Amino acid sequence: MIDTHAHLEQIEDLDKALENARNDGIKGIVGVSVDLESSKKILDISKVSSDPIVYAGMGMHPSEANPDDLEELVDLIKENVSRLKLIGEIGLDFFYKWVRKDDQKKKEQREVFQRLVELAKDVDLPISVHSRGKWRECFETVRDRGIKDCVFHWFSGPIDVLDDILAQGYYVSATPSIAYSEQSQEVVKHAPIEQTLIETDCPVYYRNKFGDGKDGFRSEPKDVLRTLKLYCKLKEIDEKEAALVLNENARKLFRIC
Repeated sequence: MIDTHAHLEQIEDLDKALENARNDGIKGIVGVSVDLESSKKILDISKVSSDPIVYAGMGMHPSEANPDDLEELVDLIKENVSRLKLIGEIGLDFFYKWVRKDDQKKKEQREVFQRLVELAKDVDLPISVHSRGKWRECFETVRDRGIKDCVFHWFSGPIDVLDDILAQGYYVSATPSIAYSEQSQEVVKHAPIEQTLIETDCPVYYRNKFGDGKDGFRSEPKDVLRTLKLYCKLKEIDEKEAALVLNENARKLFRIC
């Protein structure tokens, strides 16, 4: 399996996590970034990890939107574009308390997001979009700039926006949150498997119970297998058949040979 969205530089014991992934048969991990420094780190990780293969993505998460670092990040992406599989994670999120009532922070998020979407178009790379609470604006920003290849990461927005995303040929991704999140469950039920990816968003801590007597778990790449099981249970489909389709989706979107 391929974990299509992981923040590897945030994992406390990365060597152990990669070993666990390898032992569980994880063949690939799409590493995403949140800022300039993490973009540099994921690039370094991708250069040394071959089992599982780490595919690098560079971006600036909306929570870290910093126009002062933006052009340096753009230059870094341009310099390393041949090694990258995507630009991400990028997007908008006005749910944060420090953003909600701060128009300047909202402006900065939009500036960073729009610049990196335009860059993705210029360098012909797919993007991974964080769209929490600004689902339609994110969709329209991507669509209106002519982006062809895109995944709306951990999408939990309205079905009418989801329909537009799917009609545009974009993907959505599912995480272990489909065990308990009604919004995430509705998205999974509605979206065809041919336009779905699965991921962990590790090292997110999933706090809700999973029927195993525990309160939650700190995710790592191997937990994409947990996402697969949950996904197949919800869709009522065979795990082996689903894995083939979901992996092919990842290969197609991120142009993985």
